[in-house]
Amino acid sequence: MFRPIVLPLLGLALTAAVAAAPASAASTASPWCQSGKPVKVAGLNWESGELLTELLKTVLEQGYGCRVELVPSTTITIEHALAQNDIQVVAEEWVGRSEIWNKAAAAGKVKGVGRVIVGASEGWYVPEYVVKGDAARKIRPVAPQLASVRDLPSYKQLFRDSEEPAKGRFLNCPSGWSCEGVNSQKLKAYGLTDSYVNFRTGSGAALDAAIASAYQRGQPVLFYYWAPTALMGKYRFVRLAEPAYNEACFATLTDRNHPKPCGSAAPEALIQTGVSRAFHDADPVLMGFLTRFNVPLPLLNAALAEMVERKDTPAEQARRFMTAHPEVWRDWVPQDVAERLGARR
Repeated sequence: MFRPIVLPLLGLALTAAVAAAPASAASTASPWCQSGKPVKVAGLNWESGELLTELLKTVLEQGYGCRVELVPSTTITIEHALAQNDIQVVAEEWVGRSEIWNKAAAAGKVKGVGRVIVGASEGWYVPEYVVKGDAARKIRPVAPQLASVRDLPSYKQLFRDSEEPAKGRFLNCPSGWSCEGVNSQKLKAYGLTDSYVNFRTGSGAALDAAIASAYQRGQPVLFYYWAPTALMGKYRFVRLAEPAYNEACFATLTDRNHPKPCGSAAPEALIQTGVSRAFHDADPVLMGFLTRFNVPLPLLNAALAEMVERKDTPAEQARRFMTAHPEVWRDWVPQDVAERLGARR
């Protein structure tokens, strides 16, 4: 006599359970990826960008079931592609440093999401032993008064260029990076074009090799650099003072065609994940992940140093990071996505 009561109740419970399951799953399902479209991600060519890209790719593929395509390019062409939605994601975007980004953002074509790195820095550097010496290596200070970019004309022979010995050599960003244009404008703004060669190494790896080679030999070297990087964690550098940040002057530096740039330090770094507006508006689920996507700076520097020391690929280091630091990536995603990621470790 209980069957007529129990069966309807059981059926009602099963119906509720079935209805609840898809709703829960849908809340963490990516609309973009469920549609079958790939997420095209910029293949960046500097250490932190490479590692962050692989971490992002891992979460999208293993956590959300997305199909990810890496698109190698330079920062300039990447930002053009992002504005056109030819790619959807740039894992590490230094917001406001590129005229291309600024125009695209003003037009509503790109968006910065989250704070993927907090506390980063950039500027012009020399090895610490140039200014302070290094007793352990028996290196005497050769420029104890060098403190500012304004001092550099007096030190052009110290940083002598091997191909133009009448000038010093400044190691700029590789061609194609947005910072290369900024630094080229800074050389004009600081009145250094007649005394320093604007030298591009060709790639981020070549820039690292040039700095590391000079450092290991205890030689003077003047260069642009930034953190987070493995090199910053490995060696000791002194950052040269620049004029305080001025928004109007910095705008003349990001415009590589401005005829009369004025000097300015970089603003405080705002480093976000860059996304196309179309992708941003189409997928609130993945925007939730990207809003929380962040690697603490000390941990990121350590991971980069380990990657270089072990000569691992960014993909290998990303796998090691995901295994070693679940306390970091579990904060990026909802519980069910975290469980899928954890099952792959």
